[in-house]
Amino acid sequence: MEVVSESDDAETSIIHLPDDCLSFIFQRLDNVADHDSFGLTCRRWLNIQNINRRCVQFECSFTILNPASLSQPNPDVNSYHLHRLLTRFQWLEHLSLAGCMVLNDSSLTSLRIPGARLRGLYLDCCFGISDDGIFTIASFCPNLRVLSLHRCNISDIGLETLARASLPLLCVNLSYCPLVSDFGIKALSQACLQLESVKISSCKSITGVGFNNCSPTLIYVDAESCQLEPKGITGIISGGGIEFLNLSGVSCYIKEGLVPIGSGIASKLRILNLRMCRTVGDESIEAIAKGCPVLQEWNLALCHEIKVLGWEAVGKWCRNLKKLHVNYCRNLCDQGLLALRGGCTNLRILYMSGNARLTPTAVEMF
Repeated sequence: MEVVSESDDAETSIIHLPDDCLSFIFQRLDNVADHDSFGLTCRRWLNIQNINRRCVQFECSFTILNPASLSQPNPDVNSYHLHRLLTRFQWLEHLSLAGCMVLNDSSLTSLRIPGARLRGLYLDCCFGISDDGIFTIASFCPNLRVLSLHRCNISDIGLETLARASLPLLCVNLSYCPLVSDFGIKALSQACLQLESVKISSCKSITGVGFNNCSPTLIYVDAESCQLEPKGITGIISGGGIEFLNLSGVSCYIKEGLVPIGSGIASKLRILNLRMCRTVGDESIEAIAKGCPVLQEWNLALCHEIKVLGWEAVGKWCRNLKKLHVNYCRNLCDQGLLALRGGCTNLRILYMSGNARLTPTAVEMF
């Protein structure tokens, strides 16, 4: 006779899984559709979805952090929408409100909900954000690393507020903020000793002197179309850590004001953009070529005053150069191109067009 023993084991289902297991499952879903389906299952699973959301932005955003983070399209996000959003997603680390043009300073009071966890905040083209909004950010977001204020209505007062708050900022975007000057830059650079990247493109009131004695952590400065002065350029590189420098279209009266870049302070410089610096001359080019030995990409497009001596210096000293832009350089002739060919042994890409003094033969030989 066969004896059958009956098991008393209870039936198990997915509802018995603890929240940490459900979070583990959610984090390994591959796409947005799966994330949404997960949250629509029940209230508990919706809560799991909410607490695992680390990044939010809208389709009107100009700064794409991660395509998977895009929320529903809503170009008219207002204070009410933002409050509901931050009430739902309280564990955010990155928030992009770029392009949400109807937001104002009072809208930012909702940042108190996820503020302590926020690491990146993007407010590009939020025209209603001013110095009062910066005070709110400094109060509620003590651990902010990245702050983008492109085209915001802020001034030196706002930057001084950030400086007093001693935020651990690494990257700051102040491009097209016309009310910002050297005073605000000085306050920020002296207080934020971990600062790595600053964008000040088209800030016409900045000469660069506010960067004097900046931290050696500063490796990236984008100063396109600024009214920089020679002392300001020296200030930007004064920390000694600069690796990327964009001076495209800077003031036309700095003909030999770029010589300090080659003094040895910027010896770590890898990428230098001097596009449309039409008056930069051979002296500056030679100094930079000698003093920046690890330079890998150099944009000299539309630099009309560089002549044979300048091109020969590039060929002689820029041994690590891989990319060179010489578009529309009026004084690049056959002799200069020959110097580049013979000296820049690691050159991989040469961007060239509109070089009227070059002969087809010289180009073919190159």
